[in-house]
This record gives sequence, structure tokens and C-alpha cells, in this order.
Amino acid sequence: MIDEINWKILKILQEKARIPNVEVARQVHMAPSAVLERIRKLEKQGIIDGYEVVLNPERCGRSLMAFVQVSCRGGSESAGLGEALAAIADVLEVHYMAGEDGYMLKLRVKDAAALSRVLREQIQALPGVEATRTWVALETFKETMRLPLDDIQDDGSD
Repeated sequence: MIDEINWKILKILQEKARIPNVEVARQVHMAPSAVLERIRKLEKQGIIDGYEVVLNPERCGRSLMAFVQVSCRGGSESAGLGEALAAIADVLEVHYMAGEDGYMLKLRVKDAAALSRVLREQIQALPGVEATRTWVALETFKETMRLPLDDIQDDGSD
């Protein structure tokens, strides 16, 4: 059950996933063993999907971020194109979009030459890709996977 304490635990873990269990327990005024049990239940219920390290893209040689709209040939969306796009290493996100049937991708690459290679050799080479349209991000002001939890209230459901 996601009660007020579980929401507090989730907020704490989103802020710093490597926080010691003892510190989480101190912040929610519970015993460490009880907090650990709650975290394990949240993981088992699939509310916590996992833990990731957030790397600095520039320091890891991936300073160019681009968004690519992929237009599909008729029926391609059901033929595994989304999975094929997701399998490309430089693609961080794949979203099937409403409106003009197609996908929106988020990529991180080294530079413009690397982006051109990924577009030509990997994305546009896939069966079912009709066209692509690319936008390069010049500056990023916010990039996060954290969900806003401040406005969520316990609804009593599991």
C-alpha cells in the first residue's frame, strides 16, 4: 500500500537512491528494518522499477542531444519498428506518437558526425522507416526522470 510514509520514502529515494537505509529511517521516523521492508514491497509491487546512476553526458563523450521524428511506412508501427529503434545504443528514448503515426526518439551522441552516422546507417536503414526529421538541442535547462510526488495523496489503494 502506498501510504504517506511510502510516498516520503519514494521522494527520498528519487532524490538520492544511494542514501543509507538508516538515514531514510531517520527521516521518516521509523526503524531501519521497517523501512527496508517497505522498500522491498515497493520494489516487488513494481512501483520502484530500479536504480540508475546518472552520468554526465559531456564528461562521457555524449555532449550532443538530438530529437528525431521517425515517419513510418504504412503498418510499420506493428511490425517491431519500435523495438528495432530501441535496440540502437545511442537512442535513449523511443515514444510512439499520436497524430502523424511515427516515433519520437531522444539520442545522445558525440558530435554532428556521429549523429549523421546513426541517422544514415542505423535509423534510416531500418525497414519501415519512411523519413526522419531531426532537432538538435542547443542547451538543456532540465532533464530528469524524477516524477513529481508532492501533490500525490494516499488514496488507500495498493
